[in-house]
Amino acid sequence: MTTPKDSRPRMRDGVIKRGNTWSYVIRVSDASGANRPRWVGGFATENEAKAARDAARVAARRGEYVDRSVVTVDVYMRDWLEAHALEVKPKTLAGYAFNVERYVIPNIGRVRVQDLRPATLSKLYRHLLNHGGHNGAPLSARTVEYVHAVIRKALNDAVYTDQLLATNPAIRAKRPKSLTGVPTWDGWASSQLRAFLAFAEGHRLFALFRLAAYSGARRGELLDVRWPDLDLDYTVPVMRIRRNAVQVDGVRIEGTPKGGRMRTITLDAGTVAALKAHQERQAADAGIAGASWVAGNYVFRQQLGAALHPDTPSRLFHALQKRYQAERDAEIMRLGETERPALPAIRFHDLRHVHATLLLRAGVPVHVVAARLGHADPAITLRIYAHVLADQAIEAADTFAAVVEASPRVSKCVSKPGAVDPRA
Repeated sequence: MTTPKDSRPRMRDGVIKRGNTWSYVIRVSDASGANRPRWVGGFATENEAKAARDAARVAARRGEYVDRSVVTVDVYMRDWLEAHALEVKPKTLAGYAFNVERYVIPNIGRVRVQDLRPATLSKLYRHLLNHGGHNGAPLSARTVEYVHAVIRKALNDAVYTDQLLATNPAIRAKRPKSLTGVPTWDGWASSQLRAFLAFAEGHRLFALFRLAAYSGARRGELLDVRWPDLDLDYTVPVMRIRRNAVQVDGVRIEGTPKGGRMRTITLDAGTVAALKAHQERQAADAGIAGASWVAGNYVFRQQLGAALHPDTPSRLFHALQKRYQAERDAEIMRLGETERPALPAIRFHDLRHVHATLLLRAGVPVHVVAARLGHADPAITLRIYAHVLADQAIEAADTFAAVVEASPRVSKCVSKPGAVDPRA
């Protein structure tokens, strides 16, 4: 049986009913410039189809039209990681992959990329913050922030590189307040750092701990410093940061510093003395090891000269803190008191934060601190250490008052002969 001609569905301005749903068609220029039709269907009502048609026409005129796609988040994210393998450092790529496989794909992997909405991602962040950890435990806000950063970066490429999305939903996603608040830092004060370094002075790698605290360099940067990178006898001694070492899947990988930026850090006399003593000890170790010594010019090595494993400083730093605390507790038990300050447990990387925090609290300009840390922009330093600068802002009123109230006393010293005394 044939359908009468006058009863067949008719297209009206690019919209037509097909079965129980509505579709629209528009013409879009492809990469070769050819003008081709694009059909999109599945709309429940004619008005929905018209609204989508109008939006598609506007996007096509702007060159922003994207074809409908069934690509899911898991497929896209894994393809994205593979495409980035040659563009980012191995350690960074490993971090991206871990966050994608551990937190993104298990939760939203089956969602189509084009179905992602800001609310979808906001819900994901809340879930991770409350139940994203091991066995449903809360996940740290810092980790959730990393997950958000990876999603935002991947979806930016979905917009601008792959033209799979018209806009990035991660930009408008709402993150929990704990992710957007001002960070705090409960690290070591200067007295605590002095106490730890005094305790660690006899350790074979004491110079590494001293240099980390007094330079603010990253762990991987310190592990790849060579003796030619140190100018210890200059009028102003310096360390040049040229390389970075990381561990990926059990393999030590050496490359450029984070962001590819090399820098020079000035060194104080005490750190220079520690490095010279370390160099003498290293020469003695080489003499004892003889033919077993591994040749090279790394500043920090294993006892037979091989390069340090990137995790070694963190492990030793943790062990030294435990020994310090144990001896402090024993002293209190024996004497009832101690002059040693308690040390909150921190990571080796946190020595970098101690360095920055103490400098900023001492009034060193932010751009100088940023240069020592290797931040590409002082704005990064401002964001990370906003809490330190907020502490200084509290004291700003008293500082200003002290400056103004001291000015009459200063004027006595700078008055010129013959000048009229304003107090007369």
